[in-house]
Amino acid sequence: MNFDFKNRQQLLTTLALGFIGLWAAESLLITPLVRSWISRNGKIKILRKQVRDGELLIHREQGIRNRWNEMLTNTLPSEVSAAESLVLGAFDGWSRESRVSIMSIKPQWKRNDDDYMVLECRVDAAGSLSTITRFLYEIEHDPLALKVNSVELSSRDTTGSPLTLGLQVSGLVLSTEKR
Repeated sequence: MNFDFKNRQQLLTTLALGFIGLWAAESLLITPLVRSWISRNGKIKILRKQVRDGELLIHREQGIRNRWNEMLTNTLPSEVSAAESLVLGAFDGWSRESRVSIMSIKPQWKRNDDDYMVLECRVDAAGSLSTITRFLYEIEHDPLALKVNSVELSSRDTTGSPLTLGLQVSGLVLSTEKR
């Protein structure tokens, strides 16, 4: 094959322009489109999960509403003295039921927001392992909405017979508008 210089120059120019065109198409069209497609697939996956979670929430709506209403009825009364007397009375009942000796109860109010307050109680009690476990069982299974924040058990001798319990519980008081 005999190519003259002009044909060879035209061929090289055409090839160079073709490669430049391919590079421009790849960098300006194909790569951004692929990135956009991958990004869109990720967003679609997230949206499908959110829709699925929303559908599950809709199916569980009645159960969630019933549980919320139950929780609202078991929160502490909004009047401070009534809430304290309810909690102190509950501790008295639980201690009688489990035969635990309560040494002290220290209530403390915390106002975190205008919508709610929290009554935190530090309770020190003494008893055997079985009476303390019964006491904790009574607290956990009572419908009164108290949360056990911390439990500390200690013994004064090596046998571990007389145990002391340090208990931190909190109860929620919602403002009347939130009820």
